[in-house]
Amino acid sequence: MTDTPTRQHRLSPARLRKLRLPSWAVLATGTVLGGLCGGAYGLLTPPTYTATSYVVAVPAEQSDSGAALGFAQAYGRVATQLTVLIEAQDRAGVPLRTLQHSVRAATSPDAPMVAVSATSSRPVLAADMANAVSQALIRQAGDAKDSTRVQLVQFARAVRPTEPTSASAWVTSAVGAGAGGLLSGLALLVRPRRTDRDDRDRDAGPAPAASVPGPAVAVDAAQR
Repeated sequence: MTDTPTRQHRLSPARLRKLRLPSWAVLATGTVLGGLCGGAYGLLTPPTYTATSYVVAVPAEQSDSGAALGFAQAYGRVATQLTVLIEAQDRAGVPLRTLQHSVRAATSPDAPMVAVSATSSRPVLAADMANAVSQALIRQAGDAKDSTRVQLVQFARAVRPTEPTSASAWVTSAVGAGAGGLLSGLALLVRPRRTDRDDRDRDAGPAPAASVPGPAVAVDAAQR
């Protein structure tokens, strides 16, 4: 009695190439993976808080509101310079590099006001940095008041923020899902398309080599 060996079903390379996911499955997979990555980023990244302090430029004697508006624009550019940040770092209690990365200043084209904003993962620290920089800017402007005829005064101090300004996990998840779906769609667009003829050619395998006829047998001229 002989044992019949079990036939092992193996997938040929041609069959493996034919086992492709449909387009809707590729889009769904990319969207789900993008959403998971975005949600994980939102959960693992600590929230950030932003506090803003406002100072206003006031014209002194022999000056006008137009000059105050112009100097407010200039002080808005000076607020993040080293001369101001070096003076503010002791009051804020943070290194100079932290102020350089966390503090921003903005001005208005219609009002002589400078908004100094600071961002941090700690709400109290964000308010302290914004107030420290605005106070340093006021002192810098006071030193030049005799020549500029404009002084800066505190308009509103920064208070401890109660809500984070960074995106929540739901927002990052939605953004990640959109990005994943977009990338999956682009991958489908650039994927080379195959025709039925290409599949038949792959299934048929390589074409047999052409046989070369052998040399003809020479006829014996000498008859025996």
